[in-house]
Order: sequence, then C-alpha cells, then structure tokens
Amino acid sequence: MNWLQLLSLKKHGDTTPRDRKDQDDLRLGFEVDYDRIIFSSQFRSLQDKTQVIPLSQTGFVHTRLTHSLEVSVVGRSLGRMAGKHLLEKHPELQENGYQHQDFGAIVAAAALAHDIGNPPFGHSGEKAIGSYFASEKGNALMSSLSRKQQQDLLDFEGNANGYHLLNKTVAGSPGGLRLSYATLGAFVKYPKESLPKKPTTHISQKKYGIFQADVEHFNDVALELGLNSTDENQPFHRHPLTYLVEAADDICYTIIDFEDAINLGHIAEDHALELLINLVRDNIKTDTYTALTTTADRIAYLRSLAIGSLITDCVNVFMDRQNALLDGSLTTSLTDLSRFKPQIEDILSITREQLYRHPDVVEKEIAGYKILTSILDAVITASVNHLNGQVSSYDRLILEILPASALVSEGLYDRLLAACCYVASLTDTKSSRLFHIINGKI
Repeated sequence: MNWLQLLSLKKHGDTTPRDRKDQDDLRLGFEVDYDRIIFSSQFRSLQDKTQVIPLSQTGFVHTRLTHSLEVSVVGRSLGRMAGKHLLEKHPELQENGYQHQDFGAIVAAAALAHDIGNPPFGHSGEKAIGSYFASEKGNALMSSLSRKQQQDLLDFEGNANGYHLLNKTVAGSPGGLRLSYATLGAFVKYPKESLPKKPTTHISQKKYGIFQADVEHFNDVALELGLNSTDENQPFHRHPLTYLVEAADDICYTIIDFEDAINLGHIAEDHALELLINLVRDNIKTDTYTALTTTADRIAYLRSLAIGSLITDCVNVFMDRQNALLDGSLTTSLTDLSRFKPQIEDILSITREQLYRHPDVVEKEIAGYKILTSILDAVITASVNHLNGQVSSYDRLILEILPASALVSEGLYDRLLAACCYVASLTDTKSSRLFHIINGKI
C-alpha cells in the first residue's frame, strides 16, 4: 500500500479524479465527510442508544453519541500528530498538496461514524438479532439463502451495518452519504465478509465488516485505495489509518467507561485514583492535583492526562510500525503494543467486573434482548408475508409503521437484511415503546 493511493478523495459515482491540490482548504473534502455524518439521521439516533448503561436516568453517563463525539476528537488528534510525521517521512504527499490536518479529518470522520451501525442496547442487541435466525423459525426463513448470506444474519454485525448505512441509497440521496474513499477505508475495521470466520489471528479478521449486499461497493473502494491482498486467507489489508480510529475508540472506552463507573459509585474513588495515577505518573503535576478538592475534579484532571499520554504513545507506536502497516502485517492493535498496556489492562479488568457485569447493566441487557427479538419477529413476519403476497390484517398494521426502506423488493436476503437494519436503527426508548405496542400495552 502507498499513502498517495490510501488518501484518495474519490467518492462513489465519480467519473473524474479529485486531486488534493484542487481542494478548497476552507471546505476540504474530508471535512465534508465529517459534516455529512454529523447531520445524518443515523448519527442523530445515537443520542438515545446505549454505550454501557441502557436507559440511564443520569445526565453524565455516556450514550453512543457522546462516546462517538469524544472518539472523533481523540481521533483527530491522533491523525494530525501522525500526519505531521508522515509528511516529513513522505515528501511526495506535500508535493501533492496534502497537509497534516487531512489525516486528522479522515480519522475524525471515520471515528465519528464508528458506532453508527450499532443496534440499541449495546452488543446484546447484535446477539439478539443473530439469535433470531438461529431459532427454528428464523433458520427456516433463510434456508434458501447462500451460506454467506445466512452468516450475515446469524452473526449480525454493527460494523457491517455501519458500512451499509453510510453507503445505502435512500430517497433524495443516491449512494448514501457519499463519503471519500479514504474515510470509508479508515472506517472499515474488519475488511472481510462473514465467511470464513476468523481465518487468521490478524486483528482485522476478528469479526466481519461487509454484508453480502455491499461486497461490490467495497471491492471498488478497496481497489481504489490499494487494499487488495494476494493472501487468500486475508484478501484485503486494513487501511493504516483504521489503527488510529481503533486506538481512539480503545482510549475512550478504557478511560471514559472507567470514569462513568466511578461517577455511578461502582468503583471506589481511592482505588480508581490509584489506577489512573499509575497511568499518568510521569506527567502529573503534584501541586495542581493536591489543590483539587472534589472527586469529579480529580478524576477529570487525571482523565485529561491519561488521554494525552495514550495519544502520544499510540502515535509513537504507529510511526514505529510503518512498514508493517503498509504491507498489512501488523496483526494487533496499537494499544496492545503500548508501553501502558499493563495499566490499561488493570483499568479494563476492574471496569469489566464492576461496570459491564453490574446487575443494573445485565438486567437491562436481558430486557433489551427480549424487546428486540419480539420486534424483529413481528417485522420480519410482516415483511416476508408482504414479499410473498400473503399479508394478514395484523401484518398490514405492522407494515404501516415501517419505513419504505424496510420493504425493498430485490429478494428475500435483501428483505431480511432490511428488516434487521430497521430494528438496528431504533433507539433504546423507541424500541421499548414499540415492544409495548406490539405486546398490547398502550
């Protein structure tokens, strides 16, 4: 892979090249990507989707929207810092008009969208959708589909749904948001189809990121960016900037979820402060820290230092591994190679124990599982009956509440995928309300 190709400004449907030198620096194409994402309805729905605490009644707990905004800010810093070093290392980039803020804009836009395909109720929402198709009824419905199409549904994946949403043609928006290919490449953490599952231990093979419905589109993006590989077990390389998007996410959920757990009282302040101090010991200003009198102020100070330390360290790792990044051989995340990995693992360990598996979280995940399964069954039954011309009176009522995009006519796979994408698009609150309606509780 080479950086000039990886930074392509091409958008889907372009018939002429977009050169960096021709860009308006006051309205850079990569910055337009960010604007299109943040003004989209898909992004707006993240304000009522779970980050960790479903249906939280407190104002300070993060939603998918606040998490995504924070990840984009961290991603912008990572991208700009890395971009400054890359421009020094590759002078041909400057000769073609690229600047360090280009890298920041690409990473920020991809990071902003990184959770845009996630269903309500966190990762339990993905599992709920997949489990429906593992049931006897769901399995029978998709028996005529190809093995890969079936696997798309059995392992419904928020990352693949995000790519689908960003590029899906809807009324008034052919080609979806039409983001730059560099941004789309940086967005795709897992540049593979649902099968084969985990053909290698490379981090890019951990999950899948492309539905069968989007294979042709992604092939075009990969060809433009030079992501294609000759390894049949790994046909596409991960875009190098994806590692920075991933690092931004890793940094934020490590530190910010930990902060949420402290603010909720799930983790004792003394223990929490000790763990954070271990992460920032080299940078802490003792006089400043000891002058802080409240838990919130102390945590905020340490959080700021921790994020700054991790950003700098991840950029150093990124630059040290340039050859591996460009030949696709870097098999692990940047934070796994960080000198702060032991401290990160300590924080994640207690967060898993005290927050992710807290009874309040588990109980709401159980409820979310039931909610989404019930909605999906009603929507799929009505949609498939509509496709087969066997609509009942109840089906007609369900169809009334569905958007036109859920009733695509291409075939059974597209219809089932559209139903899943509709359910995934619901917010926590809207899905709870719809569940009550479907179950006769007005």
